[in-house]
Amino acid sequence: MDNLPPIENYSNSEDTATSKRLLFLYLIPILGFFPSLWTLYRRQGSREQLTVSRLSITLSFTWMLGYLFLTTGAATSDFFTLRLLILNSFFTSGYFLVSIWLIFRLIQGKSYRLPGFSNLAERMLRKY
Repeated sequence: MDNLPPIENYSNSEDTATSKRLLFLYLIPILGFFPSLWTLYRRQGSREQLTVSRLSITLSFTWMLGYLFLTTGAATSDFFTLRLLILNSFFTSGYFLVSIWLIFRLIQGKSYRLPGFSNLAERMLRKY
């Protein structure tokens, strides 16, 4: 019993594990948007959680806008319908792949920042 580490070490490791799980949750495509929005709305969480939440919301909004524009274009166009639907599927696949790639980078302990998107997320959602 004398060789056990202090209790403070256990609570810190549990907080880190919980924080990492929340970061995974934020980066799940489409579903992670809602906990990310809730975290920014409450303005509670670590700096890392707020940063990943902003990135997740920016990626989700970008995907949603692109998806809506491409779908609308495909519905209204006669000539470009198939091309726009194929582009839409590539765009959606790209969103899912980027989200999964960020999750793997988080597992590896590497940076989860995306050039361009992270800066855009910080500028747009800094006040939140």
